[in-house]
This record gives sequence, C-alpha cells and structure tokens, in this order.
Amino acid sequence: MEQIQFSKEELERYSRHLIIPEFNIEGQRKLKAASVLVIGSGGLGSPLLLYLAAAGVGRIGVVDFDTVDASNLQRQVLFGIQSVGKSKAMAAKERLASLNPHITIDVHNTKFTSANARDLVRQYDVVADGTDNFPTRYLVNDACVLEGKVNVYASIYRFEGQASVFNELLSDGTRGPNYRDLFPSPPPPGLVPSCAEGGVIGVLPGILGSLQALEVIKVITGVGDTLSGRLFLFDATGFTTRTMKVRKDPRNPLNGENPTQTQLIDYDQFCGIGVPASQEREVEAIDVHELHSWRESGKEHVLIDVREPYEFGIAEMGGDLIPLATVLESTTRIPKDVPVVVQCRSGARSAKAIRQLEDVHGYTNLVNLTGGILAWQEHIDPSLARY
Repeated sequence: MEQIQFSKEELERYSRHLIIPEFNIEGQRKLKAASVLVIGSGGLGSPLLLYLAAAGVGRIGVVDFDTVDASNLQRQVLFGIQSVGKSKAMAAKERLASLNPHITIDVHNTKFTSANARDLVRQYDVVADGTDNFPTRYLVNDACVLEGKVNVYASIYRFEGQASVFNELLSDGTRGPNYRDLFPSPPPPGLVPSCAEGGVIGVLPGILGSLQALEVIKVITGVGDTLSGRLFLFDATGFTTRTMKVRKDPRNPLNGENPTQTQLIDYDQFCGIGVPASQEREVEAIDVHELHSWRESGKEHVLIDVREPYEFGIAEMGGDLIPLATVLESTTRIPKDVPVVVQCRSGARSAKAIRQLEDVHGYTNLVNLTGGILAWQEHIDPSLARY
C-alpha cells in the first residue's frame, strides 16, 4: 500500500480513522485502493453509499436503472426533492461527489441482469447487495460466487432486517458460506411482499444499510470479525437481535460437493415468477386447532417442517426439519403409511412441498398446516418466538 498517498485535505478528512490504533493509515490506504460495486441505490443503497463514500473507498460503482420517485424520499436519504424524476444512479453520483471529491464514482445506469452481472461484478473487489427482490438476490450471489467476489448482503421488511457476508475468502484459502447455503430455494411467489407491497419503516434501511457499510469496510481492511458464517437478525419493534450460524450446504449447486451450475440462469423462472396458476392446486389441509387435538389425543402422525435451518433455530413445533429444497431426496424420512402434517412459517412453502411429493413420489397421506407456525404461535403456543 506504499504507493497510496494522501493529500493534506484527505488526511484531515479521515483523521478520526487514522487515530484508531487498529485501523490507522494502513486501513485508510486499503480503503482508498479498494473498489466496491453497490447494486441498488434505494433504501439500503442510500446509507450504504453515503458511508462508503464518506469513509474514503477509492472507487464506488452504482448500479440502478430506476428514477427517483417522491415515495422514495421517506427512506432513500441519498436523494432530495430536487432529484425526483432523475436517474437514481446519476443523482447518487452527484450527491456522493459533493460529499467526497477525493473518490471516483462509476455510474451503471442499467438493470442488473444475467447478461451483464458477471462483467460488472468482475470489475470490483467487493459487491454490496442493496436489492429488494429474490431473483436479483440469487443473481447477485451466483455472480459473486462464480467470479470469486465477496457479497455483503442485507434485506429489510416492515420492522425487520437481516445482514450477512457471503463468499468471503477465509484464511485457509476457502470461501465462506453464500446465500444459497442459507436459502437453498426461494419462497413461493407472493409469500414475501416487496417493500412497495408490504411497507417498511423508513429508518430501518438506514440501520441495515449502515451495517452493510460497516461490513464492507471490515472486509476491505481486515479489521474485526465480519458476519461471514453468521446471519444477523434485527427486529425494530422490540429492539431485539439474534445472530444465527450459517453453514456450508454440501448440496449447494455452485460450490457444494457436486456442483451442477457453472453459469448464470433465468432467475425469474428459478423463483417461480410467472408460474401458471394451474400448478398451484389446492392441497388437503388441517388447521392448528385440529393438529393440537391430534397431539392431545395421541393420534398417530408425523410432523415435517420444511423451513430453513435458521428459522428452525428461532422457533419450532417439534417437527422433523427437512428444508423445502431437500424434500424430494428425503423420502426415507417421510412415511407413506401414517398421516404426515407438513408445516412451514405460514403454509405456502409446505403446500409447495406437498405438491412436489405428490407429483414426483405419489404420496397420498400428506396434509398442510394452514397458517403454519405463525398460526400455532397465535392460537396454541404464544411463547414461541415470532420472526
């Protein structure tokens, strides 16, 4: 880093970094030498970009094809009323240049797609995902894994947020877990609304986006322990936090024991967007009161939980954990001779699991738990944690 020099103005600007013993001028040199691609300049991208620029990251790329809308201003603090109607990427560049003239801002006023993702990711040291939909999150993850880049992730919904660091290069030369280790399969379309559909408290993306900026800085400088291998969960209503472990999944199609995916795919199709309604047939179901009655009476049955391991770690009903992505290869654990109740968070993923098992393996004894663990918590066991 000896070749990285600072002007008098820069030394004054970054003085509060320089006086931190663990950070000092070496950490600042690493920031100035680094490049970060931020995908999305909205709720998460706004604080993320502001703090990366203020911290002195030498080159920042902004990917966004949208324009600023008045409804954005409730949370997208990068923009003001003078930005309404303008390109978000261009408006972001203007704001960041006014904040720190000593850095370079690259504008990518385009949609992030399978056609351009790897080329864009390849140009930067670190990627930060500020997107708000599942197809793009999987696309960002896959592009980063295939190009060997770190993916600093966050997502938000209403009063809740989560963050992690994916695919970080570890000291032994291997890579840490990635998004597909945490979420092997996407939720059914419509299960998790976007912020536009479900809303978000305006300050929440400020909190999570700032945490993303912090993790990016830690990844670049090597100061502190990042969230690699961990998922940070935040609930603003009760101001509670959890940190869950994320482990590598040997079935990961990108870098598991038997990789099957070597290029980017159609992520809308992967996430089930546009799936014909005929494929979403009704399945047999029971409600939580009936399941409770079965348990009280000792009626023979098996409970299968098709959520992800991190969800199971937060709250569970005593079922056998078989994540949705693995149900078709787990039939030895799912009997055909007794009633099997399939359960998830709200009932959507469990219905999908039942359809798959019926179609592929001919099951006739599966019933869906209507409302999932959320209904069980509301009507049967209020002591269970909500998430």
